[in-house]
Amino acid sequence: MTTIELPNETPLSPLRFLQRSAEVFGQKTAIIHGDRSYTYRDFAAEAQGLAKAIKSRIQPGDRVAFLCPNVPELLIAHYAVPLAGGVLVALNSRMSARELQYILEHSEARLLFADSELLATVAGLDLGPTQLAEVIEVPDSTVPYPEVPAGVAATQYADFLAASGHQDADLPWSVEDERAPITLNYTSGTTGKPKGVLYSHRGAYLNSLGETFHNHFTGDTRYLWTLPMFHCNGWCTTWAVTAAAGVHICLRAVRADAVWDAIDTLGVTNLCGAPTVCSIIAGAPQAHELKEPLRITTAGAPPSPAIITSLEAIGISVVHVYGLTEVYGPYTICEYQAEWDDLSTQDRAVKISRQGVGMLQAETARIVDVDMLDVPADGATLGEIVLRGNNVMLGYFKDPEATADAFRGGWFHTGDLGVMHPDGYIQLKDRAKDIIISGGENISTIEVEQAIISHPAVLNVAVIGVPHEKWGERPVAFVIRSSSSSVTAEEIRSHVKGLLSGFKVPDRILFPDELPHNSTGKVLKSRLRALDLSAPALSKEPTK
Repeated sequence: MTTIELPNETPLSPLRFLQRSAEVFGQKTAIIHGDRSYTYRDFAAEAQGLAKAIKSRIQPGDRVAFLCPNVPELLIAHYAVPLAGGVLVALNSRMSARELQYILEHSEARLLFADSELLATVAGLDLGPTQLAEVIEVPDSTVPYPEVPAGVAATQYADFLAASGHQDADLPWSVEDERAPITLNYTSGTTGKPKGVLYSHRGAYLNSLGETFHNHFTGDTRYLWTLPMFHCNGWCTTWAVTAAAGVHICLRAVRADAVWDAIDTLGVTNLCGAPTVCSIIAGAPQAHELKEPLRITTAGAPPSPAIITSLEAIGISVVHVYGLTEVYGPYTICEYQAEWDDLSTQDRAVKISRQGVGMLQAETARIVDVDMLDVPADGATLGEIVLRGNNVMLGYFKDPEATADAFRGGWFHTGDLGVMHPDGYIQLKDRAKDIIISGGENISTIEVEQAIISHPAVLNVAVIGVPHEKWGERPVAFVIRSSSSSVTAEEIRSHVKGLLSGFKVPDRILFPDELPHNSTGKVLKSRLRALDLSAPALSKEPTK
């Protein structure tokens, strides 16, 4: 059957962003990575070459996996794989071998591109049960070239491209079905096996436009890749920065010296990341007041007002967003209000730390009770955050039951608990599984954490609930002190007593050497709950 093309309808796809930027801004710098630089014309040509090579080896709809840090090849793959008719699976480079094994089998990926340094991880996998037809090694000129581990038969990236027998004609920068999958992203799997989240071309296109608008991306944008591209496809900024014809500055690893060097020498204007990235930047020895504006978009956990204040003091503005893998990354944004200028620095930071309102491409978020009725907008009544709209996933890959459960009542159920403020701004209070119920009263671990981290000697903190014979549960805090601090548990407790109701003050404050984080910067509270809290290493007090 012949498809009739309509003059007033074109299927939406972020592939169009690279096509346009290459046509209009062909000589403009698109990507910088160490000693490598690509113009937008180069970027498009690289995507075409990789797409043609992939297309010769897959069937339409096949999954193509990439196990790479933030290098140009992974950015290029966000265009090349869908251009070839495939579905990109950007693998979390920090996952365990067991998790990667599961994802490769579950996704039924046909090709695996792996960074040279990560081939050792591939060597530990059993590729027999997978559908992989080929493993391709992706070298990076910014790091020493490691030897290929024994037992890994990998094709070199350059050889993969050369052996495809490229046709001269470029592949069309378009799709027939805008609701077809473009990427398959896996959740972190902290509470079970990772779920595969399907994004569509349409959803990715619309979400990217929202990111472009809210992040103020323009042709002058110089975007530093501190957020992993494997995480929600970099919150869709892999496509959004390209839509604006900005500059992608790739970064293999987030280190304070590398981030500040890029800020000072490459003119970074924007970056995204979890609050841990904010802490790294604010607490770095290289930190200094900036002459040019820098905008950080943060999510993953509510940023502490203390960190926001520290960054503002050196000229860095913080924009807080909220979302999940299932909604293409950010869904709400804490839109700044002019009247907040008149607030004290601390009160303004408290406002900015809220999760805010639906973004341009999203709908209005709701806070509902168990009957799907909106809770009062009083800033106090807890309910579940539910979302809907064009930037909600297609569903969970090969899991119709989980999809139906997540979509019950016609809304996506986040599992996050929050409140609705009178001004229509939502505020996250906790994951449903993390809320502490003590003596019948709800205790938000986030509220306790923000009270503790407001102490100037506290660098980071996580709070969990532990069983209690009388009260059911009681809060316990795990505190990371700043390097020069010898603050004690009792001093911290005294500090928060002036900020919290008495029953919310932690009974115990422990001092581990570090907090366990997943690859996106979230604290793994499940690991904290599994600890032996009587261990001497946790209970020790600092020496005065």
